[in-house]
Amino acid sequence: MSNSIEWTSEAEARLKEIPFFVRPAARKKIEKFAQEAGVIQITVEIYEQAKQRFGS
Repeated sequence: MSNSIEWTSEAEARLKEIPFFVRPAARKKIEKFAQEAGVIQITVEIYEQAKQRFGS
């Protein structure tokens, strides 16, 4: 799944702000959100949209 999704360096940097112990779950949720939206690249905008949707 994550092979088809690309992260911009800015979005990766935002992901690193999430505590390491929840980061893998957050990454999966964000990638799933992007896939459902038909997006193949996770940008800061997509990251923020996903974050708002999951209320974190």
